[in-house]
Amino acid sequence: MDYKDYYAVLGVGREATPDQIKQAYRRLAHKYHPDISKEANAEEKFKNLQEAYDVLKDAEKRKAYDELGANWKAGQDFRPPPDWQQKHQDFRPEDMEGFSDFFSELFGRGRRGGFEGYQQRGSDQHAKVLITLEEAFHGGSRTLQFQVPSVDAKGQVQQSVRTIKVTIPKGATQGQQLRLAGQGSPGMGGAPAGDLYLEIDIEPHALYTVQGRDVYLTLPIAPWEAALGADIKVPTLGGAVGLKLAPASQAGQKLRLRGRGMPGKPEAGDQYAVLQIMTPTPNTEEQRSLYQKMAETMPFNPRLHWVN
Repeated sequence: MDYKDYYAVLGVGREATPDQIKQAYRRLAHKYHPDISKEANAEEKFKNLQEAYDVLKDAEKRKAYDELGANWKAGQDFRPPPDWQQKHQDFRPEDMEGFSDFFSELFGRGRRGGFEGYQQRGSDQHAKVLITLEEAFHGGSRTLQFQVPSVDAKGQVQQSVRTIKVTIPKGATQGQQLRLAGQGSPGMGGAPAGDLYLEIDIEPHALYTVQGRDVYLTLPIAPWEAALGADIKVPTLGGAVGLKLAPASQAGQKLRLRGRGMPGKPEAGDQYAVLQIMTPTPNTEEQRSLYQKMAETMPFNPRLHWVN
């Protein structure tokens, strides 16, 4: 197997901390994920990225890789990294005993010099699932396909397609992680599979914005509704509700609809209607006269509070 510089794949130095490795992986995984990336060779880059992260995120695997290069898993047919010979120029055949002990400790073997019966839990996988705000509010299900790494009979990593049905919980929020136990990469030697973590990504909505569990709606109203008050039907994710607008309402005022936000425990969020006064354009002489009459009979200077 040719040497792969996993540090270069992740774009970090060999002295990188676990947090730096994790941050680099998350950034590049989002960039090259085959489901969303438009980069050339995204699938191959994502595969290499996943392979590098699976090794470097684990302290024991990373130690073995730093010592033995990419063939740390097999311990045979070893082609060293560029600086390995310099680092181990004093290596002697009798030192193999120490390597045998090293691998026995690393993999929990009771026998020296072999890997029969080696087991390893599958690695966890991470992906995003894009849903609508309505799906987040009501809950639902999605059938998704993922490209995940798998290990063949020869221990080689290859990509395979997995189809799973995902339940979207009622009241899902942006960035929420859904854990699907046993849906990650398969284990080796009969060990259990890893888990799949899905991050909720909610599509922007034409009417609503969400902050935590509170929902915000810009509510356009006419000048006379603001001035005189009105009864208005307001849309919410759970259906339209009545809203009583008080006289002398002002633009930017927030009216609270308790419990009409995103579902959740111990209680649901609220919806806020933010008032926006829309001034109609006078298109006829009669309409212009109405505005003129208002100016004459209701003298009003909205900038009176300004200090000259």
